[in-house]
Amino acid sequence: MAGLRHSIVTLGLLAGGGMLAFTPAMAKKPVAAGPVIEMSDSFRAATQAADSAIKAGDIATAQSQISGLMPVSDFENYVAAGLRFELAVRKVDRQAERVALNDMFKTSSVPKGDMPRLRYIAGYLSFIVGNYEDATAQLDYAKTLGYDPIDATMLRADIALRRNKAKEARGFVQEALARQRAAGQPIPAAWYDRAISMAYAAGDWSEVGALYRERLSHYDSAGEWRTALANYLTAPGMDAQVQLDLYRLQAANGAMASERDYQAYAQLAEKTGYSAETKAIIEAGRAAGKLTPTQAVTASLMKSATPKAVKEIAGLPAAAKKAATAKDGAAAMTVADTYFSLGQYPQAAEQYRLALSKGGVDTGKGNARLGVALARSGDLTGAKAALGQVTSGNWANVAGFWSVWVDQQSRKTAFKHVAVPPAS
Repeated sequence: MAGLRHSIVTLGLLAGGGMLAFTPAMAKKPVAAGPVIEMSDSFRAATQAADSAIKAGDIATAQSQISGLMPVSDFENYVAAGLRFELAVRKVDRQAERVALNDMFKTSSVPKGDMPRLRYIAGYLSFIVGNYEDATAQLDYAKTLGYDPIDATMLRADIALRRNKAKEARGFVQEALARQRAAGQPIPAAWYDRAISMAYAAGDWSEVGALYRERLSHYDSAGEWRTALANYLTAPGMDAQVQLDLYRLQAANGAMASERDYQAYAQLAEKTGYSAETKAIIEAGRAAGKLTPTQAVTASLMKSATPKAVKEIAGLPAAAKKAATAKDGAAAMTVADTYFSLGQYPQAAEQYRLALSKGGVDTGKGNARLGVALARSGDLTGAKAALGQVTSGNWANVAGFWSVWVDQQSRKTAFKHVAVPPAS
C-alpha cells in the first residue's frame, strides 16, 4: 500500500502522490508487514476510476464513484476509506478526513508501519475539528507506537491553549524548544515567538530576555532587534540606566525606526543626565528624517541640552583628575559614564577599569559598560570577557543582549578575514 501512504499528504504531514496504482498481478500478492491484498476485478476498476477522477480534479465524478463502491472484504473497506480520505483532502473537509481515517482504523489492513503516523494525523485532525480530548488520545496512541515528533509536542501546546491551560501549554513549548536544541536543529522563529509570548504572559521576564537573545543570535536583522528591545523595555521595575543601555544597543544595530524611538531615547538620556548624548540623538533623528526641528518635545529638549552639553564636556578633564585620587570608584564611574555617553569609548573603558579597581561601585553596571566600551572600541575579546562577569540582576540582561551583538560583530570580522581564493 505504498500508494496509500503517499496519498495522505495534507497539512504538511506527508509527501504527496497517487493512491491506487495496482496491477492485476498484485491482486493476491502478500505485502510485507501487511495484509494480503485481495480485491475483486470490478472493485479494482471502480477504485482506479475514482482515483483518476480525484487526480483530474473532477470532484463530482470522484464523489459519485466513491459513493458507489461496495467493498466486501477488510482490504476493500480499507481502500474505500482511503479514497474517501483523499477526496476529503481535495475538498478541504477536515471532519470528513477524520471520519475516513477512523474508518481505516476499523479495518485490520492498515500497515503496521503506517499506523503510528496515521494516529498522529488523526490527532491533528481531531484538533482542527475541535475534539481536543480525542486529539490528545490519538497523540498518546501514536507515542505508545513510537511516533512522537517535535511537532506533536507543539500540537499538544495548541491543544492545551484551546483548553485554557496556559501553564501546561507553556511547558510543552519549552519541551519542544529543548528537543530541537538537543537535536541540533534550528528553531523556527514562530516557535520563539510562541515561547516569548507565553513567558511574557506569565511575567517571566528573565525567560523573555533569554529567549529574545537566543532568537537574535539566529535572526538578527535591524527589525528583529527593534522588536526584541522595544518589547523587553516594557519590563517592570527596570532602572533608567539599564533602559538607556538598551536604547544605545538599538541605535548600534541601526534599529531606530521612528520618531518615538528617537524621542524616547533622547528623553531617557536627558533624564539620566547626559546632555551631550541627548543633543546627539536629536541631531541623528533629524538627519534620519524621523525628527523635525518643529517637533515640540525634542525641540524643547534640544534647547535645554545644548548649553548643558558644553559644560558637561568642558568639565571632564577636571573630573577625571579628581577621580584618579578619590578614595573609591564612584567619581571614576561618573566620569566613565560621561565619556561613554559622548562615544569616547577608550577613555570610558579606562575610567570603568579605574572605578572597578577602586571599588565602592555597582560592579554589574561597571562590567557591563566596560564590556560595551571595549566592544565599541574594537576589543571584542575583552568585551566578551567583561560582559561575562555580569551574572545577575537587570545588568546581566543588558550584558546578555550586548553579548549577542558582540558575537555578531565577531562573526562579521571573521568573515571579512576569510581568504578568498583567486579566480582561476
